[in-house]
Amino acid sequence: MVKGVAPVQQNVAHYTLLIVEDDPQLGASLQSYLARRYRKVHWLKDPVSVFEQFPILRPDLVLLDIFLGQYNGLDVLEKLREEGFTTPVIVITAFCDVKMAVRAMKLGAEDFIVKPIEIEQLEIAIERALRHHDLRRRVQLLEEQLRLEHPHDIIAVSEGLRSALALAQTVAAVDTTVLIVGETGTGKELLARYIHRHSPRASGPFVVINCGAIPRELAESELFGYERGAFTGAVERVHPGKFELADRGTIFLDEISELPLELQVKLLRVLQDRSFYRLGGREEIQVDVRVIAATNRDLEQMVREGRFREDLYYRLNVAVITVPPLRERPEDILPLATAFVDEFNRRFNKRITGFAPEAVSLLLAYPWRGNVRELRNAIERAVLLEQSEVITRETLHFLRTRTFGPTSESFDMLKRFELPPGEHFLAISPYGASYDEIIKDLIQQALRYAKGNVSKAAKLLRITRDKLEYRLKVYDIDPKQFQ
Repeated sequence: MVKGVAPVQQNVAHYTLLIVEDDPQLGASLQSYLARRYRKVHWLKDPVSVFEQFPILRPDLVLLDIFLGQYNGLDVLEKLREEGFTTPVIVITAFCDVKMAVRAMKLGAEDFIVKPIEIEQLEIAIERALRHHDLRRRVQLLEEQLRLEHPHDIIAVSEGLRSALALAQTVAAVDTTVLIVGETGTGKELLARYIHRHSPRASGPFVVINCGAIPRELAESELFGYERGAFTGAVERVHPGKFELADRGTIFLDEISELPLELQVKLLRVLQDRSFYRLGGREEIQVDVRVIAATNRDLEQMVREGRFREDLYYRLNVAVITVPPLRERPEDILPLATAFVDEFNRRFNKRITGFAPEAVSLLLAYPWRGNVRELRNAIERAVLLEQSEVITRETLHFLRTRTFGPTSESFDMLKRFELPPGEHFLAISPYGASYDEIIKDLIQQALRYAKGNVSKAAKLLRITRDKLEYRLKVYDIDPKQFQ
């Protein structure tokens, strides 16, 4: 029996529901009412047919009566779970039995409804169960996406990377701070994830924060959170920061060298005392977090220049892992490129089997100043463009324009031309040149002349600083490497 049937709803939700109920009056009533609200509503009287029909009907939710003649609905639920079906189930019963409810919940039932059914209570239970199911599916999709973007396996053929990986495995078991050093694009975050995954904290969260990407005025609230009234716009009662979100897990502080000096003091306290205050808060927050930091800068040199705190440097400099640049480990280039081909084959629905010999020669000869990140981007582009079953040298033509890019040696050679103000020199290969790569090279030349000063480089290029900063982000150029 269904009590309190509401008026017909106009909007139909795109879900499929399955009712398993042997009472013809209740089953028909539920199907009639729910069919007005959901895309498809199936009703099965015989619980035996559930297992045959379930893969065909593919319901998003099941309403399951416990007493089904000689059958027990909980046995049906148990068998569904044994067969791997994770569809949310709402159990319906005529009796409120605590032991029965406990067993239903242990078997993964979303809710427990007692007859006579209050329609408002049923609606709330169904909507809540569907919402939770959608959230779980989204989490699964995000985890799958994360797995594809950050694969668990680190490809290490070269001795240099295998040594770094062995050290990472050693420090993973010890709950200490780790500093990962290496050029941009070498895979420092991937190594940090490897350490977390092989540590006792593997079941906890892994939180990433790019210290160089946070606006200076928001850095403290981003790291440590804030409370209402801490600043204009802080309307939430409590907004947890990254350290709170990483509790019982690992926080990865990428580009740690970009952290403002005033925040370095607070970070040092967290490392020492494992406590902090939210911005605008009065209560001390205790956290259990492992810190892994990464940098592409020389922190020791920054300490000497007064741009990085010495005490924080020594606190971070406990276990140091250096990731060598890709140009120093050519043995890894082809295995990495092959792995990226597999990745983008899946993404673009391609069937590329490998590389032509001339393409392999080009990959091995190319300097890869952007390291693994540049290699991955190049393979993504090649897989997208390639029409045959193997990637050819012609498909990788965009790499040729970079083979003689603006190294410090070529830059010194260009300076000898002493071009008059307002003039420039530009030459392209007979094979052609990429517009984006030309613009990127010009920006890098300007930064070399300006010794990394963005404002001076913008003046050399006759553009605004904002426009240049936008281009730096687009082309993934770090001006600090030219200082």
